[in-house]
Amino acid sequence: MSKIIMVQGTGSSVGKSVLVSALCRIFLQDGLRVAPFKAQNMSLNAGVTPDGLEIGRAQVVQAEAAGIDPTVDMNPILLKPEADHRSQLVVMGHPDGTLDSKDYPNRKARLWGVVTSALDRLRAEYDVVVVEGAGSPAEINLRQGDIVNMEVALHAKSPVLLIGDIDKGGVFASLYGTVSLLADRERALVGGFVINKFRGDVTLLEPGLRQIEGLTAIPVVGVLPYFHDIYVPEEDAASAAQVSVGRGDSDSVKVVVIVLPHIANFDDFDPLAREGCVELTYARDASQIGQPDLLIIPGTKTTADDLAHLRRSGMAETIANLASSGTALMGVCGGMQMLGGAISDPTGLESSLGTVLGLDLLPVATRFGEEKRTNRVIAEVTDGRGLLEGAQGVRFDAYEIHMGETQAVSDAKHRKAAPAITVRSRSGESAVGAIGYSSEDGWVLGSYTHGIFANTRVRRLILENLARRSGRTLRFEDETFSQEGEFDKLADLARANLDMDAIRTMMTK
Repeated sequence: MSKIIMVQGTGSSVGKSVLVSALCRIFLQDGLRVAPFKAQNMSLNAGVTPDGLEIGRAQVVQAEAAGIDPTVDMNPILLKPEADHRSQLVVMGHPDGTLDSKDYPNRKARLWGVVTSALDRLRAEYDVVVVEGAGSPAEINLRQGDIVNMEVALHAKSPVLLIGDIDKGGVFASLYGTVSLLADRERALVGGFVINKFRGDVTLLEPGLRQIEGLTAIPVVGVLPYFHDIYVPEEDAASAAQVSVGRGDSDSVKVVVIVLPHIANFDDFDPLAREGCVELTYARDASQIGQPDLLIIPGTKTTADDLAHLRRSGMAETIANLASSGTALMGVCGGMQMLGGAISDPTGLESSLGTVLGLDLLPVATRFGEEKRTNRVIAEVTDGRGLLEGAQGVRFDAYEIHMGETQAVSDAKHRKAAPAITVRSRSGESAVGAIGYSSEDGWVLGSYTHGIFANTRVRRLILENLARRSGRTLRFEDETFSQEGEFDKLADLARANLDMDAIRTMMTK
């Protein structure tokens, strides 16, 4: 059975996922076969394994840090929120109905065996498994149904690193309060504290470190600095909370992404933010949209409900006005469905609204059926006009996660949609069919391909085409970004600020 270490947190968004990624890369660099694991993920940011199964995007990233392909065992349970009290339940990569919040305490009886079996399989295959918890283990009202925090640690007899975020304030109270609310046998598993996102001179923190160690008899095994220069994809939509990133001068291409209530796979747009010639803005209401060169409607878990939000908020009217003035529009996944005409959900898979009318800016229609597509794909640009001018014939890697099938339709305005992007492979199997459509002039584009902007050639052609419309010429910096390099930088930072000898000792006890 493999060695194991678990990262739990004093709360959500304190740095658990990033620390797991760092440890996965460190153990890989040490020559060990390492895998990540998270029993249950609640996120709308999902990814797809090579065999076409859906798991949390964070575990896909952590597997990349570990140098391996992700598998469904790394995240056997995924909850995708559909409403305040209801989530789609994904078990071992497949949709398995919904889970209401009132059913939370009873989920252990149903799902615990799935969790333990997946973890045990990973431990039999790898030298090290790095486990991530969720939220906080000290949510005492949720202990009865725990399948992701201390119950996992107890099952695996795993030492636990407890990480807290000092940038939020109150980190010592959070660490102390968390361990104080644990049962004795749970507290005994906490082998060390990690303080995350520290700014300044760490010597000024020393009195606090010594006092928390004295109060809890648990050592501080690391203080990780706040960093801005290392890119690891975010697990949750916190990144979309920033209003604007990028250069923002008069020559930049202005791209606005609508922040939907149930925005999904928001890291699709991170490659745009890394281009120095792009001003990327996230708009939460109509007043923030402005006059962009490109307006993007992203993916969503609840297409009809988020479409209704666009109408209530006034953003739908703003989008329509921009479209009539010639602004380029793009919809990704659920965003493409919104750009079209009829969206039909006869069996209520995502909504009880039945058939709703989309924004009617792209002549396509969507019908929801029982099948959910979750595939890694090879896609090809097959109609190079407008946004995709110059890209015809370019193939790129992407993935699709969606309910519903979208097709071109003839409409009363005599418009036609071109099959602009065609799938060539799904989860390793040869495939053919439209996976994206564009308007007749090509300046309205919809596609099911998550990851389209990760392809440098496609991304830069889109940006060049946008700039050319207004007589601008872009200068791109040399492509130096490497996700592998970012993982190595993260590992270097962690090694320099963690007591890895102490962590390895915990793992051998």
